[in-house]
Amino acid sequence: MKPLDGKVALVTGGSLGIGRAVVERLADDGAAVVYCGREPGPAGDGVHGVVADVTDAGQMRDLVAETVSRFGGLDIVANCAGIQRYGTVEDTTEELWDEVLAVNLKGIFLVCKAAVPELRRRGGGSIVNMSSVQAFASQTRVAAYTASKAAINGLTRAMALDHAPDGIRVNVVCPGSVDTPMLRWAADRFRGELSQDAQVAEWGRAHPLGRVARPEEVAEVVAFLAGPRSSFITGAEHKVDGGLLARNPAALPED
Repeated sequence: MKPLDGKVALVTGGSLGIGRAVVERLADDGAAVVYCGREPGPAGDGVHGVVADVTDAGQMRDLVAETVSRFGGLDIVANCAGIQRYGTVEDTTEELWDEVLAVNLKGIFLVCKAAVPELRRRGGGSIVNMSSVQAFASQTRVAAYTASKAAINGLTRAMALDHAPDGIRVNVVCPGSVDTPMLRWAADRFRGELSQDAQVAEWGRAHPLGRVARPEEVAEVVAFLAGPRSSFITGAEHKVDGGLLARNPAALPED
């Protein structure tokens, strides 16, 4: 028996990056999976992809309904859709602010609004939201992104309390730098004279483990939180950051 045999999962942002790794990990653990993305992605036995926009309430209701119709219910929701944009509050346009908050935060709200009644009908379930270390410690020029990630952590706590009586656990995963298309896009933007790989490696050296994460390493934590081994964990923030936030930048001199 696999830990998620008989379970049905819905994953947003499942065509690329961390979301894609989550789809594959949940399926490997036995779950039937429906995922959405902005472009078509791979599918297979027990895995079905849909092109959908997480900022559209009607599309999210339809996505949940299709998941229930196709596989008979819903037990797990993994909210992995997200975008990164750059700017201070001064140079961030209102349109860019709205875009980031709509995808990163409102998308979670819309998915969960549609999904919670279905999880309740199954006697409970697990919601895992994807945040970032930038919910705790920010870079410069990421005002909208950091605000959205901190808000995800707060929303997670609120949902965990509200839906504990329904047997619905809600947790948040906060990765450091992860080797995804989004990170590679950022590396191209900021690499200067470096190659893309060299810029990614430079960011990796900021983590005490000396590298960026692989998407599969984040997906392992999502799968743990989705399954029965985490049955007494809810409202918790799980850093998957290679020790990034454990380091005090005011380091002692070397002996």
